[in-house]
Amino acid sequence: MTTKKTILVTGVTGYWGAKVASELIARTQGDAGNNDTKLNTVSNYHVLGVDSEPLVNDISDLDFIQVDVRNPLFVELLKAENVHTVCHLDFTYDYYRSEKLFDRNVLGTMKLVGACLDAGVKKVIIKSSTFAYGAHPTNPAFLTEKHELRGSKKFGYTRDFFEIASFCVGYCHENREMALTALRFSNIVGPTVDSPMTRYLSLPVLPVLMGFDPMMQIIHEDDVLDALLLVIEQDFPGVYNVAADDVFPLRRLIGLAGKMPMPVFHPFAYLASDVIKSAKMSLGKMAPIEWDYLRYSWVVDTSLMKSKLNFSPKYTAEETLRQYKQYNEMRQYEKKKTDFGLDEQYMRDIIELRSQGKDR
Repeated sequence: MTTKKTILVTGVTGYWGAKVASELIARTQGDAGNNDTKLNTVSNYHVLGVDSEPLVNDISDLDFIQVDVRNPLFVELLKAENVHTVCHLDFTYDYYRSEKLFDRNVLGTMKLVGACLDAGVKKVIIKSSTFAYGAHPTNPAFLTEKHELRGSKKFGYTRDFFEIASFCVGYCHENREMALTALRFSNIVGPTVDSPMTRYLSLPVLPVLMGFDPMMQIIHEDDVLDALLLVIEQDFPGVYNVAADDVFPLRRLIGLAGKMPMPVFHPFAYLASDVIKSAKMSLGKMAPIEWDYLRYSWVVDTSLMKSKLNFSPKYTAEETLRQYKQYNEMRQYEKKKTDFGLDEQYMRDIIELRSQGKDR
């Protein structure tokens, strides 16, 4: 009898943890939803999900343990369960910096990696972000994985992405026995994901800095899931940028998403953010993405993604944004108390979206 490979997924009460765990279980059962024949194979996994929060939405056949990865005895759990691979997806987004957030996101990641090393875990995957590079006027046209990390520390989540990415680089340079893979994703967009970019796009009007129109990158939420599953199922130690090929200016991105830009004089924008932070008001309602990232370019090179991972996103950035626009329009339909059975445009949108899904 073949021994099942134990894959531990952290943050399973969150969006990404639940998606990855559910897909791994589906692949074990032979009914994975991925249409890529290279990945759509029956696998022999024991999927173990952990989170410090209770599991509210049940995930069928998931072996769940409510535990914090910072627990000093977490290493004993890894040994007892003979964990082969850990996919770390426990990350809390917050705009304000705090010791509590830093301890959970950054120190939690460091402690997790240390526990995995001590327990003899073979591989750790960490979901990271291109926010870690920072947005600066001196950035090159394309940032490679070897480029210096200069992420902003003004927002809580950008600071934590920077610290985690820096830790991963240091670990990979030491060439330890345990493999570590860090995927740095560009702006994640999709119909269901909650990300800094989707929060920005959900604003009634989108603030842009007058006189600035930086180049931007997008990655579809389904492609993020596919990339994570790829590095779970195959061994690709190291750091990799992951983004769709097409790159375009921020204002075009806004237009493709069906939104309207609102130019703001940049000194006023920075001043308003400082005032809001000082007053402890909701910064996310004004600027879910820190102003520098809407002012300067932070486009990454994806050569390693293609050559080493052999990974190509299914969705272009333009397709992703047009789909996002369609789903938003459908949500607007749902809010209206109309007879959808007689709404022809609604039916066209439904047919088109379902057709796109089948084509994928």
